[in-house]
Amino acid sequence: MLMSEEKNQSTVSFYAPHKKVYPRAIDGMFNRWRWVMVWVTQLVFYGLPWLQWGERQMVLFDLGARRFYLFGLVLYPQDFIYLTGLLILSALSLFLFTAVAGRLWCGFTCPQTVYTEIFMWLENRIEGDRSARMRLDKAAWTSPEKLAKKGLKQLAWVSVALWTGFTFVGFFVPIRSLGAEILQWQGGWQLFWVFFYAFATYGFAGFMREQVCKYMCPYARFQSAMFDEDTLIVTYDSARGEPRGVRSKKVDPKAAGLGDCIDCSLCVQVCPTGIDIRNGLQYECIGCGLCVDACNTVMDKVGYPRGLIRFATQSGMRQRWTNHQMLRRVFRPRVLGYGAVLLTLAVAMMVSLVTRTPLKVDVVRDRTAIARIVPGGKLENVYQLQIMNATETPQHYRISAQGLEGLTLAPDSTVQVPATGARWVSVQLQIPYGSAAPGSHPIHFTVQALEHPAQVQEKATFLVPR
Repeated sequence: MLMSEEKNQSTVSFYAPHKKVYPRAIDGMFNRWRWVMVWVTQLVFYGLPWLQWGERQMVLFDLGARRFYLFGLVLYPQDFIYLTGLLILSALSLFLFTAVAGRLWCGFTCPQTVYTEIFMWLENRIEGDRSARMRLDKAAWTSPEKLAKKGLKQLAWVSVALWTGFTFVGFFVPIRSLGAEILQWQGGWQLFWVFFYAFATYGFAGFMREQVCKYMCPYARFQSAMFDEDTLIVTYDSARGEPRGVRSKKVDPKAAGLGDCIDCSLCVQVCPTGIDIRNGLQYECIGCGLCVDACNTVMDKVGYPRGLIRFATQSGMRQRWTNHQMLRRVFRPRVLGYGAVLLTLAVAMMVSLVTRTPLKVDVVRDRTAIARIVPGGKLENVYQLQIMNATETPQHYRISAQGLEGLTLAPDSTVQVPATGARWVSVQLQIPYGSAAPGSHPIHFTVQALEHPAQVQEKATFLVPR
């Protein structure tokens, strides 16, 4: 009896097997905008490292020299504040776009979305449309057609991935010299990062695809905290579409007791993450709008009004607002607040960059001799000054010090620093012995450029022993 009961028990698995998503190609306004963003982002990414600014690369984050070249600017590690500002601006932009229209970043400009779109386009060109890809995957590996198409697709994917990895490293190493080094199999860490980034691109965009958005991306998990009922999201009008069902074009849906949805499932077939938007808002939805394009295409064919699936707000759908009414609510205090803070920080950062002084000075006390008596009856303190020239021409700088009576500087107070270079200078400050009380006295160094209107003051202390 016990054995028969055990045989009748079914095994329940808590791990559902992954089902491969075969997105169907669709044409429409949102799909065309997605491809506009693919072209824009990739022209910037692939093209920027090849542009020159004078005799150097226009955009280069030279980690070895610890200098960042951004158009006409030369930034040093001391300019870390600008990276902090850029990250804050990026976060605020994400909050703003999410509050206005949900996951716009994910659907149109996220690197995962962009490269997945590129890899899927290659797959579609080589293996065929959705039905052809599904048939090809079911075919045996002994099929010459499958081997040829799969091999050609992998070759195309690897080529794009390697070029992407090469371009990425080209932002950190001059890309022209990087190409020469790779052809000669030189540069260990450069090769490692080229292949590492290529492998990541190949794996994420070629194989994992929607799984990255659904399971790995943290944004999908906390996006709901930035949504509210006035956020524009991809929405299915269930009041208009239900009950759904297949029907002939000649059938009046109202007379048949049907909604406008003909249950063609095209919105599911075009979805990159394989969800059914008719089930309501889901965290897997990346807001790409392809289901809107698909549904509008079907509505045009059957002669129904567009907008069964559309970008709308939850408040607007519930209260049956017009598009104008929903758009008015989009620009609510929360969004205006994000926009005001974002604009203020962006302007402040731009002004700071434009007006920044192209000169950096660090003062370090010489620890080997805190204070000493030198010939002539003077008390001397020794300092090391690091002077960094943030311009792209050689500069001469005059060093002076103030803060104590009779304070003099030795030796020569004028130094030369090469373009985008740095130089350590040993400076001795002297005062007449007994002219200052024992203790620590505040002073400051002034470094003045002779060929450029740049001047920096740095604080220091002069020690008088007891």
